[in-house]
Amino acid sequence: MRVAVTGGCGFIGSAVVRHLMEGTSHQVLNVDCMTYAASEETVAAVASDPRYRHVRISINDQPAVEKALAEFQPDAIMHLAAESHVDRSIEGPGAFIQTNIVGTYCLLDVARRYWMGLDGAKKAGFRFLHISTDEVFGHLSPEDPPFTEETAYDPRSPYSASKAASDHLVRAWYHTYGFPAFVTNTTNNYGPWHFPEKLIPLMIINALEGKPLPVYGKGENLRDWLFVEDHARALVRAVEHGRPGETYAIGARQPRSNLEVVRRICALLDELEPDPAGPRERLITFVSDRPGHDFRYEIDPSHAERCLDWEAEHDFETGLRRTVQWYLDNRAWWQRLRRQRYDGRRLGAEA
Repeated sequence: MRVAVTGGCGFIGSAVVRHLMEGTSHQVLNVDCMTYAASEETVAAVASDPRYRHVRISINDQPAVEKALAEFQPDAIMHLAAESHVDRSIEGPGAFIQTNIVGTYCLLDVARRYWMGLDGAKKAGFRFLHISTDEVFGHLSPEDPPFTEETAYDPRSPYSASKAASDHLVRAWYHTYGFPAFVTNTTNNYGPWHFPEKLIPLMIINALEGKPLPVYGKGENLRDWLFVEDHARALVRAVEHGRPGETYAIGARQPRSNLEVVRRICALLDELEPDPAGPRERLITFVSDRPGHDFRYEIDPSHAERCLDWEAEHDFETGLRRTVQWYLDNRAWWQRLRRQRYDGRRLGAEA
């Protein structure tokens, strides 16, 4: 297949690009305008492969996207380009509206025209996969069953509202135009190359530097954690075998409270690189909760596991240990990001 990936230099997008290049024979066009959270280093291992190409354009730039699709002639589009940090969406929702809603519309509009111009088997086989989040479903109480593909939407933040809107646009293009699109919703991802403002990398880095580990409220908020490489495998399975009009909820069945996550990071760092000043749990600092903080997200991935013949390979302990070790081994990358683009002051209470 010839697969166009939007946002392919971001955290999840780069994992998808690496898996496509290293685990399949597909050709890849990476469409990424390189916002603050993107890094070309995330795909450096595959960048010299003749099957790979990167174009630095925005999904909002319809003429540029139209030209890129016409030249590459994709069999599928995997749409991962998005603004994704909840705290940033609270401080400045405009960028989320522009990228997640307007950008998705612009991409759908161009992609539909491209699809309409295809013939025969190429048109019949074309797929548009939109990657979304479980946050569109709102929040769960402790006694509620996990989210499924049938859960009603109830977004609570500017970020999740913008993603919900983009999901609805994708489904509208399927139902109105017959455009062969479908959606995946996933839980919190973690793993290598995660931008330093997100919960797990921020806590690893702050702990290494002896800085406070800020935890919202009492740290009781629960998230279902999925190792990013497992998610990438699921998404490639989806683009290869998924059905237009479907939804696939992708999770790992690994719920943990924010406080449990931070404490486990401290324990792993104490084991792998002890701090002469003592156990790192001393750095945990509880801070005022953020507005509209959803209590719990968790997904039942049974449908995706069955339909895509996929399941997460990493439990949380295995995945977190790999992640902590990666940040220990790749200090140059995150130290450079902190100096150049990121001041380290954001709380980063969510992934």
